[in-house]
Amino acid sequence: MIARTWLVATLMAGVAFAQAPAAHVQERQEMTSLSGKTIRWMFVDGPTAGITFEHTLNADGSIVWRAVDGAYKGASGREKLYGAVRINDQTWAVSYLAASGHTLTVVLNFANHQATGFGSNDKTWHQLSGTFDVVN
Repeated sequence: MIARTWLVATLMAGVAFAQAPAAHVQERQEMTSLSGKTIRWMFVDGPTAGITFEHTLNADGSIVWRAVDGAYKGASGREKLYGAVRINDQTWAVSYLAASGHTLTVVLNFANHQATGFGSNDKTWHQLSGTFDVVN
């Protein structure tokens, strides 16, 4: 358990302190909630590498995901509950359990638009990395 706690703390610290590229510097603003936001992300590794997904975080606590392109284009689902935790002014962690049994936990760094996360089900576990943007 201590090793797992250390790993999560290390990942969050690495995501939180990365340098912001010039393209996103103007977007720096403090967010107090992700509720109502639609976030589009793409991982470069794992089973969904190269596929863009949108996630809409609803005020009622549900999350709607949609595959925008790739092999799963058009697939979507509404999951009952998500969690979003503000780590600091520029870093959030988002997590949910899908009805299919898949889980996704992602740390979003708004300073450099990097996403680092973990996806799993009852048989597999994947570490994920990629990028994201807020659609609205």
